[in-house]
Amino acid sequence: MALAGRILIWIVVAIAVLLIAAVLFIALFNWNSVRPWMGQKLSSSVGRPVAINGDLTVGWERNPDAGGLAHWVPWPRFTARDISVANPGWARRPRFATVQQVRFSLSPVPLLWHNIDIPSLKLIGPAVDIERDKEGRNNWTFSFAKGSSPWKLHIGEIALDAGTITVDDAKLALHLDINVQPLRKAIPFDEVVRSSANPRSSTPPPHSRQAYYFAWTANGTWRGASARGSGKVGSVLALSDKSMPFPIEADLRLRDLHIALAGTLTDPVHLGGLDLNLEMSGNSMSHLYALTGVNLPTTAPFTTHGRMIARMHEGIFKYENFDGRVGHSDLHGSMTYTNTGPRPKLAGTIASNVLDFSDLAPLIGADSNAAKARRGEAQKQPADKALPVETFDTARWSRMDADVTFSSKRIVRKAALPIQDLSTHIMMDDGVLTLDPLKLGVAGGGLAANITLDGQKNPMRGKAKLSVRHVQLKKLFPTVDLMHTSLGQINGDAVLTGEGNSVAGLLGTSDGEVKLLVDNGQVSKLLLEEAGLNIANIIAIKFLGDEPEKINCAAADMTAKNGVWRSQLFFIDAATMRIDVDGSIDLGSEKLDLVIHPHSKGMRILSLRSPLFLRGTLKHPDAGVEKGPLLARGAGAAVLGTVAAPIAALAAMIVPSQDKQNACIGVLQAIRQPAKTPMK
Repeated sequence: MALAGRILIWIVVAIAVLLIAAVLFIALFNWNSVRPWMGQKLSSSVGRPVAINGDLTVGWERNPDAGGLAHWVPWPRFTARDISVANPGWARRPRFATVQQVRFSLSPVPLLWHNIDIPSLKLIGPAVDIERDKEGRNNWTFSFAKGSSPWKLHIGEIALDAGTITVDDAKLALHLDINVQPLRKAIPFDEVVRSSANPRSSTPPPHSRQAYYFAWTANGTWRGASARGSGKVGSVLALSDKSMPFPIEADLRLRDLHIALAGTLTDPVHLGGLDLNLEMSGNSMSHLYALTGVNLPTTAPFTTHGRMIARMHEGIFKYENFDGRVGHSDLHGSMTYTNTGPRPKLAGTIASNVLDFSDLAPLIGADSNAAKARRGEAQKQPADKALPVETFDTARWSRMDADVTFSSKRIVRKAALPIQDLSTHIMMDDGVLTLDPLKLGVAGGGLAANITLDGQKNPMRGKAKLSVRHVQLKKLFPTVDLMHTSLGQINGDAVLTGEGNSVAGLLGTSDGEVKLLVDNGQVSKLLLEEAGLNIANIIAIKFLGDEPEKINCAAADMTAKNGVWRSQLFFIDAATMRIDVDGSIDLGSEKLDLVIHPHSKGMRILSLRSPLFLRGTLKHPDAGVEKGPLLARGAGAAVLGTVAAPIAALAAMIVPSQDKQNACIGVLQAIRQPAKTPMK
């Protein structure tokens, strides 16, 4: 036999002897003696104390996933009993996890390079403790070894078994006891996800090659109230393959919130990705803040469903193609929440086909007493106040930024509110809220505004620039019968500033200027006669019929200082009469102090020529005739009371006005000049 042949035989014999020796050593060695060593290596790899408290036994098995000759190479198969992983020192419980039994096969070759390679790990009887304290520290983040130890741990996937999970989250005030049990029969993943899919979603629901093998139930408390839930999960959690999805399904009820989801989790070690069909409902969107940290406005009861895609390690959550309702309004759109930078940010687009205006009330501080009572709040709108006193909740404004575009095609509102549609761009930047622009379709025309509310200040500071164009008189007061024959358009501009934490506070301290103009219009003759208190003509019109009265010009120019609005120019010049208005409106106290001067241009059978007054408050106006020389005043007032209720309060709402030949030209020139905000 040649020398080369003999050398080859000795090599083969040597390898066989070594393999036999290794098999005998592993089979006969007392592995319990190396438990401390293995625990130390595992501890250095995960950055937490790991202990093997029970027996450690080893057998042999072939790797069924290996191909070629490697398929016939036996791997040691370890069974460790009573394993525990410690918690950080601050945690309430000493152990993060305990497992009755752990089974895994170990790849022998990587040990030569100090690598512990475990393709699959099966946990039998696990009990896991999930904790987070009020400072935000959590016990599920591990500091895996990075060069501090020569040994590296690699686990491919974890096969789960029945067990228990305890959740204590002090930051959310949430406690749950979760019990996980195997299903009698595996449920295909697609069946569960398909039943919860959003029909509007343009992207099909996520798919998984796994099925649901376990069901779970949860009971506990959230913020002092009952919390419960149920759902399903898969059986194999992939740790190395970040693309392998782990199916999850949940139905949670936390106080008034109901959250249902079905989808997948990927890269569970880093909570890498979520792809879920998500449904949520509750009494107010603001209630989600305590659970998610997303600062949403106070709303009417809501429900929504859509697709949630998250890259949690990057702090990005997308809620795509969602449909929902808030109160009686429908909502549709896509939103992205990014938890990076100095503050989290919410951005996206929301649209509504039909928006109930009453659902906007909480957003503008005009909440109703009924809504407050429903939320159990003591603050109510005073009975003697017309301006909303509901305060803006600015405490949370600086906690999150926003960049949201909102639009509504049609607005459902009370008959007296002539608003057709709405669109706005909402921006929140470090506590400063901006609506730029805010556009409203009003009475056949439009209102465009730029509004800024500085929530960093206390009281809050606000400023607004408004422009009204082509608003039709006929549609402006739809519930006033005498306006149905009116023609003409209103155009105007306003610049306002103020300080306060409510609409009432902002207007009650407002500085600014408002200019309005109506040119070449017409209104009911009876309306003007009543405003001028031409009693005999009112009686004649009642019997002979009403006729339109041409308006040559109507204009108003009012300025404000610290909430007191004074008339610089305010009148209506019609074909047969002229009405001048002067005085002031104090929005701080909501008091009216206006004097109306009617002037007849033609012959009147009987006319009360004394000025009229409009006093009282915005909520309870008081109209009457100023004292002065007046023949048969008492008789005239009595006659008026019998044929038509005086509507002098309507004069405060009539569009500002002026003389066609002289004054109107001057007003037009003044309106063309940009309005300036008075300096405090």
